[in-house]
Amino acid sequence: MATMTSQVQNLHAKVKAAKAASRKLAGLSTLVKNKGLEEIAKALKSREKEILEANAKDIENARAAGLADAPLNRLRLTPEKLDAIAADVRKVAQLPDPVGEIIDGWRLPNGLKVSRRRVPLGVLAAIFESRPNVTIDIASLCLKSGNACVLRGGKEAIHSNTALAAIASEAETKAGVPAGALQLIENTDRALIGELLSLKDSIDIVVPRGGAELIRYVAENAKMPVLTGGVGVCHTYVDAAANIEKAVAIVVNAKTRNWSICNALDTILVHSSVAASFLPRAGKALVEKGVELRCDERARALLAKEQGVKAVAAAPTDFGKEFLAPVAAIRVVNSLDEALEHIAQYGTGHSDAIVTEDFSAATRFIDEVDTAVVYVNASTQFTDGAQFGLGAEIIDSTQKTIARGPVGLREITTYKWTVLGDGQVRP
Repeated sequence: MATMTSQVQNLHAKVKAAKAASRKLAGLSTLVKNKGLEEIAKALKSREKEILEANAKDIENARAAGLADAPLNRLRLTPEKLDAIAADVRKVAQLPDPVGEIIDGWRLPNGLKVSRRRVPLGVLAAIFESRPNVTIDIASLCLKSGNACVLRGGKEAIHSNTALAAIASEAETKAGVPAGALQLIENTDRALIGELLSLKDSIDIVVPRGGAELIRYVAENAKMPVLTGGVGVCHTYVDAAANIEKAVAIVVNAKTRNWSICNALDTILVHSSVAASFLPRAGKALVEKGVELRCDERARALLAKEQGVKAVAAAPTDFGKEFLAPVAAIRVVNSLDEALEHIAQYGTGHSDAIVTEDFSAATRFIDEVDTAVVYVNASTQFTDGAQFGLGAEIIDSTQKTIARGPVGLREITTYKWTVLGDGQVRP
């Protein structure tokens, strides 16, 4: 009991320190924030050996614990990945500072000047699994947007997260960022998550990044607002008016570029009028990349004619499943309406695409698919803050409140009303 009490006290101390730092961060100059980001980017390279050694411990422990390929892939850091993370930090530094931006404004008949001005949220807590790059992504976005952050990673990445958080904190403090702005909860006892979620007076928003179980737990137990997302059952619909060559390239990229991320393609829907020309080519290309094809009866019959392409019968649960693996479900549909109905039933509101040369079909798809990011003739793998020009992202939100899609700097600010007068009083 004494040990748990000390852990809780340590948690409260870290959150309290973040809250104190947030008040100073809110007024920090863009120059200091950008200098802090540059110092973080430099430290990621200069202390690469230290970071990779810590990550190697996590990889070794994860393998021994039998961690599956998808989370193991997300956990692993390499020199190339660290270079990419550092590059994203520098991109954040180059972005306009959202704090202080005047969103809109007007003058009232009584002479009062009313406007809305962007300000930081305050303290952002993030609870995440497997991906140590999240530590730097969130730390850099929070710094640029003037927010303090409290990070709680999973036990599988504890050595990596500890090294990254310590290095980033030291680097930004060296640049003049208030001490305490970046806090890592180093104890991975799950009992502490419930305590963290109760601290609504100090934490302004919490972001869970991980599996459906974690997201559900946080959403049901947090006393503060929750920004959820990450679970993506992503569809690509190949329309009757699709360019087949484009469609094959898009589907193969959306599934195989990286199959362990939330924007990877899970289900291919193909119009019956082009199924015979599309499926054999796409099926062969996917199988050559090591993808298992789980098909409805019509798709399986067409693929069975293609030499070297093995297709198995899809189970009912394969539609609506986020595979995070080299597996794709395939269904033949008779119309755009049927495709839209399928996505409405099985989608999670993450990322969905149509391949078509028909403007009216593309417009209907854009208007009617209820998803955070909708694509026309492009791969769903682009759903990413860095790809969208945001530098990095806090999360890919599937919500309709607070923020939706890739969450960058502006999405983790709020606004305050500013009213400028000259002695006006209300009659």
